[in-house]
Amino acid sequence: MKMSSLNFNSITEFHDHFSLKVPENPLFSIIHTELEEDEYESCEAYAFDEPVEINCQFYGISLKNIISGELSYGRTKYDCTKGTMLFTAPNQTLIFKDLVFSSESYHIAFHKNYIQSLDIYEKIKTYNFFNYNVNEALHLSPKEEEIVKNIFKSIKAEYYNNHDEFSKEIIISQLETLLKYADRFYKRQFLNRTDNNKILITKFKDILNTYFEQNLFAEEGIPTLDWMATQLNVSHRYMSDTIKAETGKTAVDQINLFLVDEAKSLLLNPNFSISETAYKLGFEYPQYFTRVFKKKVGMSPKEYIKKYSSLN
Repeated sequence: MKMSSLNFNSITEFHDHFSLKVPENPLFSIIHTELEEDEYESCEAYAFDEPVEINCQFYGISLKNIISGELSYGRTKYDCTKGTMLFTAPNQTLIFKDLVFSSESYHIAFHKNYIQSLDIYEKIKTYNFFNYNVNEALHLSPKEEEIVKNIFKSIKAEYYNNHDEFSKEIIISQLETLLKYADRFYKRQFLNRTDNNKILITKFKDILNTYFEQNLFAEEGIPTLDWMATQLNVSHRYMSDTIKAETGKTAVDQINLFLVDEAKSLLLNPNFSISETAYKLGFEYPQYFTRVFKKKVGMSPKEYIKKYSSLN
């Protein structure tokens, strides 16, 4: 059976596809699927009866009770049980096969632009549970699940409250609290568990982050795969094979996705033109940057600025 593929460029598209209410904010939404009057917590609600691949251009945080089925993140199968938290970052792929959820669930979706220029924007990069370097979902104890549900409920209450100048700040504060608890619970769950392949991918991304922070893309150009492999103390072939096996994307794709993610932020900064953004990211020719950006995002840098600058 051929697997269907769903790609969502916006939260609004996601809501439309699943027949959900139009989000209060196009860059942030929270969904709470509640139990019906005659249902109990373990009632089954079949989410997908055929295999499906989902890719979103925004962050997702879900709390679901998974009863049965198979969930893969990148090329790795998640170990899922009841009381499961799932975290996804933009451009990452989830594969659902015969997945059965219980009736009650929570889901938060937020676009990168919603948190841009805030401390959480940089902090979220340090949370490994948004990356492919974990192969288990976060399993919560009853006490932990209650803590998480209460935070979801607080965010939901603020989200549907009359919006004012404090609304976003309060939501961001609660989102930060949710992520800190998740980090605590993950460290409890994964204490002393390591996987060399996933550690390599984390280091690969850390090297790119450091390279960018030191302005080396602009000064030295885009790093070669040989240079990246040397930094990781592995062969070019081993690095490339590991990244491809774990994420389904080549090492070059991962570098380009990193560049595109950084470009999205720079393009919405009025201090950077498209050409300046290209040079800062190591592209010798702005035309080549435009071609890479359009291939990954589906629109040119100019179109991206026009579409999202007013929402930022």
